Amino acid sequence: MMKTLKIAALVFLCSAFSTYAQNLKFGHINSTELLAMLPETKLADSTLQKFGMSLESQLKTMSAEYQSKINEYRANEATMPDPVKQAKAKEINDLEGRIQEFQDDAQQSIQKKKEDLYSPIVKKAEDAIQAVAKEKNYSYILDTSVGVVLFAQDSDDIMPLVKSKLGLK
Repeated sequence: MMKTLKIAALVFLCSAFSTYAQNLKFGHINSTELLAMLPETKLADSTLQKFGMSLESQLKTMSAEYQSKINEYRANEATMPDPVKQAKAKEINDLEGRIQEFQDDAQQSIQKKKEDLYSPIVKKAEDAIQAVAKEKNYSYILDTSVGVVLFAQDSDDIMPLVKSKLGLK
């Protein structure tokens, strides 16, 4: 009797799992392609590029000053008294340190600016994907842009639905 009960429970669980698995609905989307379609992305790209160019311009100015000081030092080194040499060498080293610090700060500033600009765009895309998934009763949405999906069967491309949700053509 106990053995029959265990077998019946096992059959019930297998059939319940089979029924559940048949009700799963899969979809996929290329999120990189979606983000590239959004007009906000183009604006963010342009803003980030201008920001980077302004920092690069400042770096070029600092580098030109550095190179000028090195050239002046080398040209006059033989005729400079030792205290002047030491002062000029310290000035060049200080400028080199400021340039390195500026480069580090610029990298961090660009990264922060990028996060500030793109976070709302990514959130908007994620919200639209989740809304479509809920409206159309998808169990899972896979992102094909990350290259992790090696095989997908019976999966719907939800790009047209998400584009429609976002008002994109």
